[in-house]
Amino acid sequence: MEKTLYTVRRLDGDYAILVSEEGVENTVARALLPMEIEEGTRLLCEMFCYTILPD
Repeated sequence: MEKTLYTVRRLDGDYAILVSEEGVENTVARALLPMEIEEGTRLLCEMFCYTILPD
């Protein structure tokens, strides 16, 4: 599976709305994401594992 870069667009209760570099939106359960995320956080998704990218 290839790596995908996302930006957290919006936090909505138990879900986060992510947008890829290609502009595709993806809704992900916050339980699958690092606890430290906030709107604007950049994430790397690899094999359904999300990690925060450094600034």
